Amino acid sequence: MTQGKLSLANKASDSTSGEAFVAPAPPTYEEAVAGVSAPCYNDVEMLTEFSWDDANIRRVFIRKVYSILMIQLLVTVAIVALFTFCDPVKDYIQTNPGWYWASYVVFFVTYLTLSCCSGPRRRFPWNLILLAIFTLSLSYMTGMLSSFYNTKSVVMCLGITAAVCLVVTVFSFQTKLDVTTCHGVLFIFCMVMFISGLVLAIVLPFQYVPWLDAIYAALGAILFTMFLAFDTQLLMGNKRYAMSPEEYVFATLSIYLDIVYIFSFFLQIFGTRRD
Repeated sequence: MTQGKLSLANKASDSTSGEAFVAPAPPTYEEAVAGVSAPCYNDVEMLTEFSWDDANIRRVFIRKVYSILMIQLLVTVAIVALFTFCDPVKDYIQTNPGWYWASYVVFFVTYLTLSCCSGPRRRFPWNLILLAIFTLSLSYMTGMLSSFYNTKSVVMCLGITAAVCLVVTVFSFQTKLDVTTCHGVLFIFCMVMFISGLVLAIVLPFQYVPWLDAIYAALGAILFTMFLAFDTQLLMGNKRYAMSPEEYVFATLSIYLDIVYIFSFFLQIFGTRRD
């Protein structure tokens, strides 16, 4: 039996010796990345793996974010309308600017807490409480800014903002363009806007170039419109980067902040100040 096995082995070696060994072809890119889920993205801490295969999880996540966002926007519009149409309230907030700076401090602290600390923004109900405080502080600042503009200008800018946000949201859901890969461009744009803002803070009080304010506002509106598309596609989860469903508070905060900044920049471009 041993001799039979040796003879079979010799026949197999003889049959393969005349043929060159061919290495298997490497897998294609599609085969290599098949089954790999998109990385979750919102900050360094949340660069983890999450599967969006369950469409129900994604639908619930998106529904939750937009439900909270609608409440935030309704509160903001109500405060803007109160500060714009009610003369006693408008006179009070304009003669007491200390409330504006207090709300700015609250806005800044809650924004840093929700953006940088994963514990508070994930722990219910503290995440919603902090988000409510953030919304009220930013709404007060937006309402006070609107009180210095003509009522028709405020209403017009609200309509323009609603139309732009609707178009950008539909575009982000329908397009095949992956805006989430453009975070480097957005970062550079932010740095340019930040440095330009510091320069304008020095130049504008001396009124060297009056139209610089309008140009800066136009660039700011473009930047936060791009951010709105970026954050919307992070929310969708079907692009290169996705947002974890645990981060519904951070997703709501990001989109809400984009919309409010778009309105503020539109108010600077199209608004007419009161006499």
